[in-house]
Amino acid sequence: GIILGIRFLNYYEGILSAFKHGFFASISATTNAGFDLTDESLSPFSADYYVQSVIIVLMIVGAIGFPVMVEVYEFLLNLNRRKKFHFTLYTKLTTITFVLLTVVGAVVIYIFDSQHFFTNKSWHQSFFYSLFNSVTTKSAGLATMNINDFTPSNQLFLSILMFIGGSPSSASGGIRTTTFAIIILAIVFYAQGKSSIKIFRRELLSEDVLKSFIVITTGALLCLFSILVLSITENGTVLEVIFEVSSAFGTNGLSLGLTPRLSTFGQILIIILMFIGRVGIVTCLLILRGKGSKEKIKYPKEKVTIG
Repeated sequence: GIILGIRFLNYYEGILSAFKHGFFASISATTNAGFDLTDESLSPFSADYYVQSVIIVLMIVGAIGFPVMVEVYEFLLNLNRRKKFHFTLYTKLTTITFVLLTVVGAVVIYIFDSQHFFTNKSWHQSFFYSLFNSVTTKSAGLATMNINDFTPSNQLFLSILMFIGGSPSSASGGIRTTTFAIIILAIVFYAQGKSSIKIFRRELLSEDVLKSFIVITTGALLCLFSILVLSITENGTVLEVIFEVSSAFGTNGLSLGLTPRLSTFGQILIIILMFIGRVGIVTCLLILRGKGSKEKIKYPKEKVTIG
């Protein structure tokens, strides 16, 4: 807040106004809230790479997961003790997935609009537009441009990134990065004919793999149902509805302009999606399931043809 406040002295009249915007922007980025005081998000700072860099770091801190931050803190404390520190499988998996999604996301965003939005942009403009949009789709919802300026293919790709969201135990929504990573690993290992998933000298629990498939399937069905319903009840294109639903489920906040035009029913549905996306599908299913009971009867197992 202090760093941004000092920078904002160049944009706002008076120290109070500058630091007010600085602290608000820092909290909004760190908590992935996506709110702003400018009515233009961060578009006024589209050429200020200093402000964008600070915001990008804050968005990453909020989206990468608090357990990761705790382990990094413990690792730094351990440097002086010269003891070997072991990061957990969760931290390794979620960090690598987060970084890969960010880097690949930025590259794909640039490629999809290289002949459109980025045509007349310099290399540094293209770099920051691509990187910022890749990071903000993790859940932050802040924008340095009008998303409508992107091509439909890029808008659809951003919807996928928002659906994935950030890391578990963070300020993000969506299915989470670990879920996505486990799904990809499960497909790769199954294609190789292996019955278990081994990574970083650890083997994933079958229960975690099953949970990942349940989360992504439930999330996909929930979003698909919402898209079908909103495409009927709302006055918007299919792409606008897809983007709106993905943004809500990922608790992102980006929009192609449909949000102000939502009906009361549409607003309620979007609110429900935001709640489920933020709390988490597993938590919501556990709430619905209740305590449950142990199965007293078991039947013979039988194979079923799949695929």
